[in-house]
Amino acid sequence: MTEQPLILEMGMGADVHGHDMTKAALRAVSDAIRHSSLTLFGTYKHPGEMRVEVTIAVPFPDQVDRQAVADALPYGIIDVTVVEGGLHDRGMGGKEDITLAVAGVKAFLDTGEHGFVPTAGA
Repeated sequence: MTEQPLILEMGMGADVHGHDMTKAALRAVSDAIRHSSLTLFGTYKHPGEMRVEVTIAVPFPDQVDRQAVADALPYGIIDVTVVEGGLHDRGMGGKEDITLAVAGVKAFLDTGEHGFVPTAGA
């Protein structure tokens, strides 16, 4: 296999009135993937073969619905990892507290039979 990392995107998402870790995570993933127009995968006609690694950082990792995060991505074989991080701002108090999630989305594709050759140092 000649799998190559082809995309790395970062995103942030917030839930400003509910402390919902999954909602913040979904918004972070959406933010990350909106930064790219991934025409590369359509060119090689194999977007379903793409392997996608998603890392979500939130204050309370056990409260994230990993399947909901995976379902938010349109293509590929998705692996979601959730770690402690992000922000839980208690400065406003009560329902006005803010939960912030950070997402890293990496996409990989086996380029062995596609004629795709990354440049040196990529």
